Amino acid sequence: MESLNPFTFLKCIPFCCFRMLTRTPSVVAQVFLLLSIVLVIAIAVIQINQQQILSPGLKYGIVLDAGSSRTTVYVYEWPAEKENDTGVVSQTFKCNVKGPGISSYESNPGALVKPFDDCLNKVKERIPVHLHKNTSVYLGATAGMRLLRLQNETAANEVLASIQSYFRAQPFEFRGAQIITGREEGVYGWITANYLMGNFLERNLWRTWVHPYGKETMGALDLGGASTQISFISEEPQENFNSTLQVKLYGYNYNVYTHSFQCYGRDEAEKRLLALLLQKSNTSSNVGNPCYPRNYNTALTMKYFSGSLCTQSLRPTNYYPNQLVNFHGTGDPGLCQEMVSLLFNFTACRDGEDCPFNGIHQPKLKGNFVAFSGFYYTINALNLSGHFSLADFNSSMWFFCSQSWAQLQFMLPKFEEIYARSYCFSASFIYYLLVHGYNFDAETWPQIHFQKEVGNSSIAWSLGYMLSLTNMIPAEGKLIQVPLKPSLFAGLLIFLTATALLCLLFLVYLCIVSRNRKNISCVEHVFIPE
Repeated sequence: MESLNPFTFLKCIPFCCFRMLTRTPSVVAQVFLLLSIVLVIAIAVIQINQQQILSPGLKYGIVLDAGSSRTTVYVYEWPAEKENDTGVVSQTFKCNVKGPGISSYESNPGALVKPFDDCLNKVKERIPVHLHKNTSVYLGATAGMRLLRLQNETAANEVLASIQSYFRAQPFEFRGAQIITGREEGVYGWITANYLMGNFLERNLWRTWVHPYGKETMGALDLGGASTQISFISEEPQENFNSTLQVKLYGYNYNVYTHSFQCYGRDEAEKRLLALLLQKSNTSSNVGNPCYPRNYNTALTMKYFSGSLCTQSLRPTNYYPNQLVNFHGTGDPGLCQEMVSLLFNFTACRDGEDCPFNGIHQPKLKGNFVAFSGFYYTINALNLSGHFSLADFNSSMWFFCSQSWAQLQFMLPKFEEIYARSYCFSASFIYYLLVHGYNFDAETWPQIHFQKEVGNSSIAWSLGYMLSLTNMIPAEGKLIQVPLKPSLFAGLLIFLTATALLCLLFLVYLCIVSRNRKNISCVEHVFIPE
């Protein structure tokens, strides 16, 4: 008998298993195992790669800019998922409410809400009906209402109460009407300007929003009807100035110097000029106005220009609100500038260059500025745009102010008497405000960009207001849509995984059974004598 060779025995086992596994049941099990594994991998890859990220939709916000001369309604929208706690907001609609500003309704607050209907009906059409109840409405009143509150707080409260009563009956979520401070108006304007210029966010190559690397912010110059604002980031220590506000947007902090000059808006400044001219005149029956065009005549009530809180110190002793005063234009640009200069107090502080006028300390100007609202409309009337030299501005202003009333009607693209008669004054006022007030000179003047809007969005404090308010609105998560429903996906994974495990167990079982049988066969073969 031949002795047992262990190597022959060991080699025999896998050979026996292989022969067994080539039979029909094992082939079927192997095919099912392979298919199960392939299907599990395929379904998982498809589910991951073919998923769609759906936005939860848009959110809307309505801001009413209740200025001194008129109210403007803005509709803003932004994705429900926000970028770094501040929404990516864009203006989709703008509507000017007919009639004067809300502060003009002090004697009849109930009459101010009816003109809102036309704009609000258009807004309702712009915003999907199912989103009305979740759309917030904010009303911010500016310098006109600030003056009214100082003059007659009861009347100011009644005006706001009338607005609140009106908007509570609307389908939107009314968040209140408030009188914002001058500093808030200034910093919101700064936010708007820099947001629209892309100084906070920009899209990279992958179409995602990122913070622009190395981009400088712009200063903002806003000229309203009753106040004017200057806002910019200064390089000087903020503790030197009490008008610095900290703003956080898109995860970054900004220290913004901002100041609002009450009674230095275009309308109130002109009222002060008219009161000053009356004061210096020998008669009230016919007062010359060097800022009005030659041959222009108008009769104004004393209340129109002397009834304001801004002109209280210039009010005549024999003040009769309804008394008419005749003003005739002389079209004298040199004398106009001389009279306009008297509206500024350039000697209020003498302790340094950082105090240009009215005793207000201001840091040194830095970088580019955007000038909007009243600044833009006046520059546009002078047939100027964008940025230009101080010499060009002066020559255009001088030419414009030298025109007669008849000539002026052919020079302006849009002729409205109340604005046309005042453009010369506005230009002279802007010159003194920017050059002698804010310290712009021939070198820095070209850094001012006179602009109305960027794209379809107006440069106004209301967008900055909306950007800040969206920080208070919770973000909604993105919705992920996948090819298979989660329950179906989980069921298929479980079924295929179970199938694969069963096939694997079956193959192991066959292998073990085959091994046992062949072990016996191999042993018998080994011990058979030749």
